[in-house]
Amino acid sequence: MTFPGGTHVSKNVFIHHGHPFFLTILLSLNFFSVMGSACPKSCHCTERNGLTVVQCSSRNLEEIPLDLPHNTVSLLLSNNHIANIPNQAFKNLPWLQELDLSRNAIETVDAGGFQGVSESLRALDLSHNQIRSVPKEAFARLNAKISLSDNPWHCECQLQEVLRELNLDPKTVNEVSCHTSVQEEYAGKPVIQVLDSGINFCNFHHKTTDVAMFVTMFGWFAMVIAYVIYYVRHNQEDARRHLEYLKSLPSSSQISKDFDTISTVL
Repeated sequence: MTFPGGTHVSKNVFIHHGHPFFLTILLSLNFFSVMGSACPKSCHCTERNGLTVVQCSSRNLEEIPLDLPHNTVSLLLSNNHIANIPNQAFKNLPWLQELDLSRNAIETVDAGGFQGVSESLRALDLSHNQIRSVPKEAFARLNAKISLSDNPWHCECQLQEVLRELNLDPKTVNEVSCHTSVQEEYAGKPVIQVLDSGINFCNFHHKTTDVAMFVTMFGWFAMVIAYVIYYVRHNQEDARRHLEYLKSLPSSSQISKDFDTISTVL
């Protein structure tokens, strides 16, 4: 019997003892071996040194299969219609070393998409998809050699920070290009070439933020000035009306004369 990692144990070791305990262990191992080697209906599985290679390419899959063998070492999912890599999509595959997701329709990669396989994974192919950006946490602690070519990347600060931590496949690194960019002049150019020229997308991000803050502050300042002007003009108008009202009232001398006249008449 061969275990994951290539360790071989003969069944005769258990049978020779003739003890029910050892027979129970043998049956349990056989059961888990069968469970671990179960293959998804839409895929084809082969064994490699006690581990499983799962071939699911070109099967019209729209999601990553859930019933993958626990001892999967290589998972090939290219040429399907998968659009998203959800959180913990491969958490039950501790032996996974090769993962091919190329030529799908992947647009989003959740922050925990590769959680559980970041240590074991050695090769990851995400080329020929529809990925524009990924969370910085998505590739955290990932040691695999990664292919990200032929995706419509949006070149900005977050992408720069992601690429800085990755081990990109040198064969395809020049095919990771800016489809769009915070600066239009870099659209269509290889990301690495742009970064090697000394461009720092995070500086553009800070400048954009500073401009936005300046515009916001200017807007608030303009509103305050407009309110002050309105307030002053409104008070001036009230003062003018009050003055006109006072002018319309009879003066005290006129009141005295009118009073004297009334007294004389009386």
